[in-house]
Amino acid sequence: MENLKHTPATQLLRNSLDTFLSKDMKAWSELCAEDVVAEFPFAPEGTQAKFEGREALYAYLKDYPSFIDVKSIPTLKIIGTDDENVAIAEWSASGVVIGNGNPYEMSYATFVTFKDGLITNYREYWNPQAFMKAMSGGGFANE
Repeated sequence: MENLKHTPATQLLRNSLDTFLSKDMKAWSELCAEDVVAEFPFAPEGTQAKFEGREALYAYLKDYPSFIDVKSIPTLKIIGTDDENVAIAEWSASGVVIGNGNPYEMSYATFVTFKDGLITNYREYWNPQAFMKAMSGGGFANE
């Protein structure tokens, strides 16, 4: 990770989204610090909204590609901030829910903090009603 320590947060965030799109959740989790905190403030009621630690986050995400086949990121705007360790992404994902064939179209606002090239805080906002509608019968949030 030494070579990532001086990579701008905006590029690190872009790299993380590219890894997400490749559906390699293990590689994505390895972009995170051991003590990463991931927050999904708009997670559907009754589901976990905060994960602490790389292992917990990986356990949550590892099966994601078997539930949702994200085929593309049609929109992406990455914004730097006054804090060189923080970047924000406004983006969307397009794909299909594997279990029911429903289209998956979601917009996100993601706030990411990096330290030494690794994600230390990941906070993502999305529409839980659109998620539940797409997933109806698909299973991911109910597992």
